[in-house]
Parts: sequence; structure tokens; C-alpha cells
Amino acid sequence: MDVQTLSLQDATYLAGLIDGEGTVTLTRKHRNENRQLAVSISNTEKPLLEFVLKTIGAGKITGKRTTSSRHTPSITYAIYNRQALRLLEQVGPFMRTYKAERTNFILRDYLALTPRNGKYTPQQQRARTRFEAAVLQIKPS
Repeated sequence: MDVQTLSLQDATYLAGLIDGEGTVTLTRKHRNENRQLAVSISNTEKPLLEFVLKTIGAGKITGKRTTSSRHTPSITYAIYNRQALRLLEQVGPFMRTYKAERTNFILRDYLALTPRNGKYTPQQQRARTRFEAAVLQIKPS
């Protein structure tokens, strides 16, 4: 599935959701892998995340484990890699938190530092490691 072209209204609404309830990060699925781009939104309202999935047209919704019976079950919408990049291209101009700075950094450098075949020369790997560290250093002030 590919990311749909968002209306101005949907792009601004999703930017607010990501700014308020979401994450823009580089994450690992396995310990020795390079980090991959991930955009996620966690919430307790499944209809909200179903709207997000339907509007974007890509990604997935998963449940999160609760550690206490007093906690409300939470669910997460997530989208990864190039699909996440296409989402950020559309919502990035409307973001306002530190996630906007992360988004701009990612939009500028992610593709150039991420070979499609996943094979890195030693020089590319060093540049990629510096990029990952720089993105993850951008935090709330």
C-alpha cells in the first residue's frame, strides 16, 4: 500500500496528532540492524487510529500490553521507512514541536543515507551512524 495524498485539513490534523500523541524516531527491530524511520501515534481510542489508518492508506494498528489492570488498554498506529517518509513530507510543514526539527532533518538526509539494498560501505555506515545519533539527540527543550 502507498501513502495517500492528504487534503490540507487531514495533513494539519495528522501533524497535530503526531506532535501531541506521536513519535518520529529511528528505531531498531533487531539489535544489530540499522535504525529505520518510524512514525507512530498511541492512543486509547481505536476509532481515532482507524481514521488515521484509513486517511493515510498505509501502516498498521497494533495493541500494546498493559502492565496493570488499572491502565486503559492502549493501541498504536505505526508506519515505517519510505512510507513514513512520504507521510512526513505531507505533515512536516504543519508540525510545531521538536518533532518538526527531527522531521526536517530526516527529510533532508534519510534517503541519501539509506541505500535501498541495505548494503553500506564503511564510509556510508559511519555517515549513517552520525545521522542516527544527530536525529536522536533532537529532544524536547
